[in-house]
Amino acid sequence: MTLPVAAVPHVAFSDLETADLQVDALYAGGTNGNSGDDPMSKLIKGIGNQGGFRYAGSPTNGTVKLAVLYTSGGEVDWPDYLDVQTGTFTYYGDNRKPGQRLHETPRSGNVLLRDAFAASHEAPAIRAKVPPFLLFEKAAKSGRSVLFRGLLAPGGPTMTSDDELAAIWRATAGKRFQNYRAHFTVLDVDRIPRSWIQHLLAGGNPLGGECPEVWRTWVESRVYRPLLAPSTTTIRSKADQLPQDTAGRAMLEAIREYFRGHEHDFEACAVAVWRLIAPSTGAVDVTRPSRDGGRDAVGTYVLGPVANRIAIDFALEAKCYAADNSVGVREVSRLISRIRHRNFGVLVTTSFFNKQVQDEVHEDGHPIALVCGRDIVDALRQQGRTTVDAVQQWLKQSFPQQKPRPICDC
Repeated sequence: MTLPVAAVPHVAFSDLETADLQVDALYAGGTNGNSGDDPMSKLIKGIGNQGGFRYAGSPTNGTVKLAVLYTSGGEVDWPDYLDVQTGTFTYYGDNRKPGQRLHETPRSGNVLLRDAFAASHEAPAIRAKVPPFLLFEKAAKSGRSVLFRGLLAPGGPTMTSDDELAAIWRATAGKRFQNYRAHFTVLDVDRIPRSWIQHLLAGGNPLGGECPEVWRTWVESRVYRPLLAPSTTTIRSKADQLPQDTAGRAMLEAIREYFRGHEHDFEACAVAVWRLIAPSTGAVDVTRPSRDGGRDAVGTYVLGPVANRIAIDFALEAKCYAADNSVGVREVSRLISRIRHRNFGVLVTTSFFNKQVQDEVHEDGHPIALVCGRDIVDALRQQGRTTVDAVQQWLKQSFPQQKPRPICDC
């Protein structure tokens, strides 16, 4: 999710207090080696220099004028995630360990989430009290520097209220607790004027002071105009398709090990992973093993309003391969031949797709979704399964294996 530092505009530490906020620009931290190096406290006065939630005002009193969400992008148990193609940002609240109730955190970040999402569904006069949320992300290998990732509005154009903000359960050392998982929309504006920030901090009308038009539209009519950025990169390298962190590699290896010796049974797991990625998937049937040792699944993907749904067909294949064993043309050609009478295909692998396969799929326009090892790990993490233990528990519960019958020597 983090952009290469060299590819983004750079704002010097000395210029922070007067700078506008530009999407994907890097704002430099100081070099003194103390808390004064924090760039966000200079960019936005009065919000503090610690924590994922920073704000001007009081959440408990309902007086927050402006809020900042900061993510390091590196907390495995709380995988904040920005989907730059759809403009959707997933953020986890600040109750991240046992011992506190959902809304009793020191920074009251979960109170801010609760009230902001509730007010977002009210009339415009109430929605105007929702503070603009500014998203910052830690810049990789740049000290205290941060990237500005956009202006956020609570919720999204296709989400239900339950999807937008959900209280989820987690456990640490056997102790259970709740935290929020929130979904925001990055609005389509590339620059936040310094004048609007100053206007908000001074307590002015949030729709005044060079207020971005997309924020005004959202407040007045709850219409979302997301910042959409379809990817121009169609060919992924091996490194891009496999998790690069130790925990992610271990999660993927746990899946391979679970199905070792009976890789055909990975089919049901692949279907479950696809459901995480594509929640509108309908009924799916796993078919019998084929002559070449593969197994297929056929299913439907559901579209349209609840009262008038349509279902389109797809075929799915799964390959439980080792990390150094790529999926090649033979496997993909087999799937291509089987979607002649279906709308699209899905190929899920615990490894990666070689360049020739990706070239063929994209250049010939084959409607095939290629799901690699990193995609599997990302999908599991976004559902809260962030450790090897959690993955193993999910595997045992979801795909129980037949125990061999004991040999009778009587």
